[in-house]
Amino acid sequence: MTELVTFGDAALRLSPADGERFETAGDFRVRVSGTESNVAAAAASVGTDARWLSKLPDTALGHRVERTLHEHGVETEVAWSDEGRQSLVFDERGAHPREGRCYQDRAACTAATVTPGELPMDRVQAAAVTFVGGETLALSGEIVETAEAVMRAADDGLVAMDVDYRPGLWSPDEARETLERVFDAVDILVAAEDEAETLFDRTGNPRQIAHAIASEHDFTTVVITRSERGVLAWHDSVIHEQDGMETEAVDPTGQHAALVGGFLGRVLDGAGVDEALRYGVASATFCRTLPGPMTTATRTELDDLVEDLRSGR
Repeated sequence: MTELVTFGDAALRLSPADGERFETAGDFRVRVSGTESNVAAAAASVGTDARWLSKLPDTALGHRVERTLHEHGVETEVAWSDEGRQSLVFDERGAHPREGRCYQDRAACTAATVTPGELPMDRVQAAAVTFVGGETLALSGEIVETAEAVMRAADDGLVAMDVDYRPGLWSPDEARETLERVFDAVDILVAAEDEAETLFDRTGNPRQIAHAIASEHDFTTVVITRSERGVLAWHDSVIHEQDGMETEAVDPTGQHAALVGGFLGRVLDGAGVDEALRYGVASATFCRTLPGPMTTATRTELDDLVEDLRSGR
């Protein structure tokens, strides 16, 4: 039985080397990045049997995506196609006062055309947790229908969803309308603090926002991530919090997904919410110290960080 199944798109992320700007860069680093694939990789790092489902172009670029996931210990089941194109994201990191820039180049991507019949729904039905990100639902109406079918097929397991709002893909109103269509199938909702405020039109501290979201939509668990400041979770009417860890940020782009993957991986192991949050923070902390959005932490490294969190170091 697969413990975690994730469904979604994964892009090739192109970033100028050595802090260059798009206008002047001569070299670009290429990495695979997608919320669902990054979550699967982070969960695999804590020992979870993770499997990623998607549709990709049958090209060298599409096969680059699958190969990278295999290198991170994630099993894949891909519907290959001769139509469409590989998603691309152009990401420029900026040091203060220069702001970073991100351009989503995902129109007409192959994943946007995936149908339920192209996916192994038996994998979803047998999974303990099924995970989908809002970023994927922004790609097309067709993939929204497929994502909804995936989530509703997970009758015997938990369904986790990340709000995963990307301004370059859709507006807040479009995101809110689409996500609310599937919220009744979701058990665990994850959102970054700013996303929760924007999409749910909520003000107040994160505790109040988490409680309001959970009450309105009847989620079992609501997780609010706060970047390097840590994370909190509303679960069974109780708020659980875990502070972050200070560290030099080499590349913060993957920390949110790393936290989600670490958290879900430990939930699957039967850990309580507090322990799962500690592993989520450890995973996010380690990911920030690495270039690229996908973590390569080992379980031993995460165990050591979690011990530091327990002792308050």
